[in-house]
Amino acid sequence: MVEIRWHSRAGQGAVTGAKGLGDVVSTTGKQVQAFALYGSAKRGAAMRAYNRIDDEQIINHEKFMYPDFVLVIDPALAFTDNITDNDKASTKYIITTHLSKEDLIAQIPSLQERKERVFVVDCMKISLDTIGRAIPNTPMLGAFVKISGMFELDYFLDRMKKVLSKFPQKIIDSNMDAITTAYNTVK
Repeated sequence: MVEIRWHSRAGQGAVTGAKGLGDVVSTTGKQVQAFALYGSAKRGAAMRAYNRIDDEQIINHEKFMYPDFVLVIDPALAFTDNITDNDKASTKYIITTHLSKEDLIAQIPSLQERKERVFVVDCMKISLDTIGRAIPNTPMLGAFVKISGMFELDYFLDRMKKVLSKFPQKIIDSNMDAITTAYNTVK
């Protein structure tokens, strides 16, 4: 089973990103869960969203997990949230930041022993440049596709177009640009 934990602030699209990823995964024949725990959080409050992906039926509905991937879409949460909580020796971290990987790791002691598994991408800048708003969930999906190797980029883009089909073409196109840019720039 692949488990993914998203660290975000309410309103940044982590729940939508987790559900979008779930929608794409569901087209592959795999079982998937997408859920969030945030209580009565208001816009801007720290929250977490989750995905589970497996070939078998998923009967575990607990929030507790040992994530394979940790996606941090709010840059400040890398510093203030315990993003390494319950990680495994193989957990990969994809973190939104304008900092270089080296500068980020130097400022977060818990990542120093995990540096080979840390990846950075500036999802905020990418979303501003492509979508016109600071909605970093879509670029994070592009970075996840690259780092996870779970999908070919063209396959993922094709499926995401279907997920976003209720929106105007301009929004679909800008989200495809955001995914592609993040895929190509994550380090």
